[in-house]
Amino acid sequence: MNGKNPYITLNNGVKMPALGLGVFQSKPEETTEAVKTALNAGYRLIDTAAAYFNEREVGEGIRQSDVNRADIFIETKLWITNYGYEPALRAFDVSLNKLGIEQLDLWLLHQPLASEFDKTIQAYKAAEKLLTEGRVRAIGVSNLTPSELDRLIAETDVIPAVNQIQVHPYYSQAEWRTANDRYGILTQCWSPLGGSYTYNNAEKNPFEDKVITDIAKKYSKTPAQVILRWHLDHGFSAIPKSVKPHRITENFDVFDFRLSSDEIAAIDALETGVRGGPDPDSLDLATYGFKIPD
Repeated sequence: MNGKNPYITLNNGVKMPALGLGVFQSKPEETTEAVKTALNAGYRLIDTAAAYFNEREVGEGIRQSDVNRADIFIETKLWITNYGYEPALRAFDVSLNKLGIEQLDLWLLHQPLASEFDKTIQAYKAAEKLLTEGRVRAIGVSNLTPSELDRLIAETDVIPAVNQIQVHPYYSQAEWRTANDRYGILTQCWSPLGGSYTYNNAEKNPFEDKVITDIAKKYSKTPAQVILRWHLDHGFSAIPKSVKPHRITENFDVFDFRLSSDEIAAIDALETGVRGGPDPDSLDLATYGFKIPD
């Protein structure tokens, strides 16, 4: 395995690379090449989801790469349409078939489905069954609030290994991260670079923020590299998305420097409290219950 990307030991003892490639909104025709490029550049973690509609292309990128499957950590996510016990088990088989693998490294529930949380619980119990059977190495959740985590843990047997949530310098979700830490759950960060942001009726972009650009100049790095280093120095897992080969390579070139505690604190202070995208609790089957094709 690659010797630079640090590994994080999950709460069940499974080791996972800290930095990976995300493929949210990667077009199917671009995904295979992006995955192959990332793996050949040293990445060993790939994050996808049933609702991204590119699991097949992720699997093809893995097969076309120069890296053995055993050396790659693959994670995918169950969409709310297939919550419930039996539907979740069937959807897991569909995802594995699309990926072309026999065992998954990490399976996450993609959203909390707050309006029908009993279905969330049943889907997680299906994940527990698959974990017991050895068909998946670790299980977790995504976008669960602290109170939803409390309820899920109270009504199930296995504490999630991961809670994948939105975290970046302008929206760092300290309360949610604290809840994860309380249970020994790894915070994995989607949209880790942030992108353009509207705050106080003004457009903000962390790539142009003086705090971050000054640090980037100091280390002869790009703002994106500084932000990813901030994630790693916090002990998070981050899954930046790109389909551009030079960006994929650039995002992985973050292991030859570390931020000081003052620099980390300065980036922490950029918090705006403004979420990008919809509140996860607003997602329901009436609006977002689209079918995941086999």
